Amino acid sequence: MKLLVTGAAGFIGSTYVRLVEGEHEVTVLDKLTYAGRRENLPGGVELVVGGIEDRELVMGLAEGTDAIVNFAAESHVDRSIAEQDVFALTHVIGTSVLLDAARERGVGRFLQVSTDEVYGSIEEGSFTESSPLDPSSPYSATKAGGDLLVSAHAATYGTEAVICRGSNNYGPRQYPEKLIPLCVLNALHGDPLPVYGDGLQVRNWLYVEDFCRGIHAVLEHGRPGQAYNVGGPDECENIEVVRRILGLTGRDETLIEYVRDRPGHDRRYSLASDKILDELGWRAQVRFDEGLARTVEWYRDNEEWWAPIRSGEYRDYYERQYGRALG
Repeated sequence: MKLLVTGAAGFIGSTYVRLVEGEHEVTVLDKLTYAGRRENLPGGVELVVGGIEDRELVMGLAEGTDAIVNFAAESHVDRSIAEQDVFALTHVIGTSVLLDAARERGVGRFLQVSTDEVYGSIEEGSFTESSPLDPSSPYSATKAGGDLLVSAHAATYGTEAVICRGSNNYGPRQYPEKLIPLCVLNALHGDPLPVYGDGLQVRNWLYVEDFCRGIHAVLEHGRPGQAYNVGGPDECENIEVVRRILGLTGRDETLIEYVRDRPGHDRRYSLASDKILDELGWRAQVRFDEGLARTVEWYRDNEEWWAPIRSGEYRDYYERQYGRALG
């Protein structure tokens, strides 16, 4: 297939491109915001710099394309609380432009990459694809808006569209504003590890390569108009994740620093993945302990990837967010 993969200079999208580049012809469209980096992509992939809200650009790129895979997103909840407009522009307006291009240019397949956060929080049990959407943050609300547009285009225009909702991803090349890479790098440097509230929030952790395998299975074989949950094999409290990172980096728990909780912080996410297992045979292969050890080792061995981040704008963001400077 000839694929247009949007937002693929970021964490999950670049992992997906690395998975499929030898099998399919890939063009990447990415705005190269703070979390998108050319060096995340393999060398032979064509990169077009631009935003998915740019209608003329998107229409041109969609011509002759077999499928669009939309990873383009502003992905950090904390940033959405401070500045929601850019999230709405990408997640709603940008998705609308991509869907129009898919319809008008005869693109055969459209896949929307989404998140478990569109369902909100769940105290026990797991969300299924029929659970109502109940987002809690500007990030998840705008992602839900994009999902609803995808479903509407499938129903109204017959667009061959599918949605993949992943649980919390982790792995190599994740920008260090997220819990795991932030804490790994802080631990390696001996900096405090900030933990929101009491740290008892529960997340369903999914290794990024497992998510990308699920995405590709849905792209190739998912039923049009359907959403598929792609959940991790293990759930864990945030404070336990931090403790495991300290153990893997040889640090002690005196580095844990509890900070003021995030506004509207969801307490627990959990996805049921029965549908993708039953229909497509997908299941997660990497358990959390193995994946976390791999992730810590990758950051330990790839200072040339993260050193420019920790010495740049990220330092200012970190100080604004946590009230202290990085060491």
